[in-house]
Amino acid sequence: MGGFLFTLWHAGWSPGDPTGAVPPCTRHIWKRRPHFVGIVACRIGTAFAARTDRASLFTVGVWTNRLLLWGIAFELAFTAAVVYAPPLQHIFGTAALSPAQLAVVAPFPLIVWGVDEVLRRVRRHRDATRAATLSTSVTSRLVEGRMAEQAG
Repeated sequence: MGGFLFTLWHAGWSPGDPTGAVPPCTRHIWKRRPHFVGIVACRIGTAFAARTDRASLFTVGVWTNRLLLWGIAFELAFTAAVVYAPPLQHIFGTAALSPAQLAVVAPFPLIVWGVDEVLRRVRRHRDATRAATLSTSVTSRLVEGRMAEQAG
């Protein structure tokens, strides 16, 4: 959506402008499909993020899953063909993206992966805190139990 809104803004649209079914400023934009490329970019970030539930991707290794890397390479090549190859542009109703649109969409994989990486770090910290609290609680119960046995 960010890519599409950027394209609308770049075409002269601003919030509050009438839109109707297909506003004049967006007729050429529908063919550009920045949202399609944005979705593909986000799915790449998700593919890397989905490799692990708890561990950081840096500990798992970014380049260790060759099948995933080949899949991403194919996905990028196919997306580029759909967006830039004239025969596929005709079939899919697309047109080449502008460099500005590509610049907006390019960081999407890193954003998606980065947010997931932060969430995993928060989960690891929360789990470590819970484990430490549980360990302290169990230890204090054992000590109290032993002291009660010795006193009784």
